[in-house]
Amino acid sequence: MLEKDKTALLVIDMQNDNISIGGKSEKSGAVEHAQKQHVVEHISSLINAAHKNNIPVFHNQFVVKKHAAGVGINAPIFKSITKIGSVVEDSWGAATVDGIDISPEDFVLKRTRMSAFNGTQLDILLKNLGITNVIITGVWTNMAVEHTARDAADYGYNVTIVTDGTATINDEWQNVAMNYAMNNIATKMSTKEILNILGESNE
Repeated sequence: MLEKDKTALLVIDMQNDNISIGGKSEKSGAVEHAQKQHVVEHISSLINAAHKNNIPVFHNQFVVKKHAAGVGINAPIFKSITKIGSVVEDSWGAATVDGIDISPEDFVLKRTRMSAFNGTQLDILLKNLGITNVIITGVWTNMAVEHTARDAADYGYNVTIVTDGTATINDEWQNVAMNYAMNNIATKMSTKEILNILGESNE
């Protein structure tokens, strides 16, 4: 059971280059899958519910310098970001997608690695806030979301993954990440189920 005063909402990589038409990843299928998942609408409703319940919201974004300076090419994912020129600092592509509002009380953390915990103050901030439960949403389910979930478990947090508040490039990758890779790592819940717990469901 999610205890409101010990829970935080993590919103990962909801940026134009990842899931907006015209973004650098559009040809990957990510835009269509995000739309199919209604990921923007679902995450927006979770953010609103979190604010109403005084649950901290963390927006964690992958942002690089021009030409991806300093990111490295040790892994294909980093090579790809460098090659396509994605999520460059201060660009439209790195900006938060329309429909996801960042409030003054929200935390915004930048990183250059897959996990939201790697190279950020996320763990320190969560612990200082007395958080023991994290609800994880965003993209990419089989990369940043999954990696963050694994790290969260290793750091000692109870992890909940929002099944329809996450997206990747297609249903196959979503299924692999959600129903294989993250088994025994996280509790899987829908947006509706979480909203019901928070007392914010319209039904």
